[in-house]
Amino acid sequence: MPSLSALKQTAFAPGLQATQADALVAASGIRVSEDRMRGRGAGLNMSGRYEISTREVFDDGWSSLEDLAPFKTEVQIEKPRTVITKNQSPDLSFDRSINPYRGCEHGCVYCFARPTHAYMGLSAGVDFEARLFAKPDAPRLLERELSRPGYKVQPIAIGTNTDPYQPVEKQWRIMRQLLEVLEAAGHPVGIVTKSALVVRDIDILSRMASRGLARVALSVTTLDRKLARTMEPRAATPEKRLEAIRALTDAGIPVSVMAAPVIPGLNDHEIERILDSAKAAGADAAGYILLRLPIEVSPLFRDWLLRHYPDRYRHVMSLIRSMRGGKDYDAEFGKRMRGTGPYAWQIARRFDMTAKRLGLNLRKSPLRVDQFIPPHGEGVQLSLL
Repeated sequence: MPSLSALKQTAFAPGLQATQADALVAASGIRVSEDRMRGRGAGLNMSGRYEISTREVFDDGWSSLEDLAPFKTEVQIEKPRTVITKNQSPDLSFDRSINPYRGCEHGCVYCFARPTHAYMGLSAGVDFEARLFAKPDAPRLLERELSRPGYKVQPIAIGTNTDPYQPVEKQWRIMRQLLEVLEAAGHPVGIVTKSALVVRDIDILSRMASRGLARVALSVTTLDRKLARTMEPRAATPEKRLEAIRALTDAGIPVSVMAAPVIPGLNDHEIERILDSAKAAGADAAGYILLRLPIEVSPLFRDWLLRHYPDRYRHVMSLIRSMRGGKDYDAEFGKRMRGTGPYAWQIARRFDMTAKRLGLNLRKSPLRVDQFIPPHGEGVQLSLL
């Protein structure tokens, strides 16, 4: 089986025609059959980059490939030692976050978190959206960490890596339990999701919002149902996300819209429509992030383009590289979220002008940090005096 680097040098080499690239990927043996990937975003399931061996599906002459079952969602329990993750990135507005799940069933083909599955010995492709890890101990761990002496309160972000309201949350309800802990402690939280399931927790979120402790951001990537279906196969439809914005706003919960990711040549023409629709639904703030293609995400996204939009393949990739210094991705702080060059500048200007015209981002109040009361978490040594 060819490595990712080999694929980039052959099938995904700059300037290659879409038909040639598609033929090379199909011949590589790592593309999953249409029947097995139904309802999934990724079309590849290459071995994790840290594995010492690779796997390849091939016909051994017994005509048994069609007997392979479609990928079904499997959930394993993960038992982390801590649940709050810290970061020092200058590109982010928060310094701590929680991820109740590893992997995401939404299957967004562009998801920048896909490479993290390599740390579990799994593929960033279909494995990322079909082989998930739940953290049922997360609420207990959160309570314990908030109880530690010297804990300094800052808003916790949830949904920055994988979606806390992905479909499996209906069964596991980890996110709701986390909110219960945060509400009891008077701790601020910011949530990012592309799921309408967030309205399930309006009761908790509205109480927290009335105290200045909660804000929700809905990611609306496109208003085109066909594009959304292929690009984000198990996420809520665009209409459902706009309805969620309205429901949250009506409940007194401040809501932002995230036009993310902006993909040049594919959905960037929708920036104005997305902001207009979100404002009409009640959003008071907005943000955007340029498409990011780190490590394994690049071949996954390019394979997806070849399968669904072959006529746009070369144009989209050319625009992406024009904003990434001639590469598929530039991870440098200050550039990775927005890109550089004339086309990136144009996107930023369009977004800023539209947000200003609609009155977005004018009165975004910071979340309060003065109501925190440390819980007595399990495992915390209490004072003897």
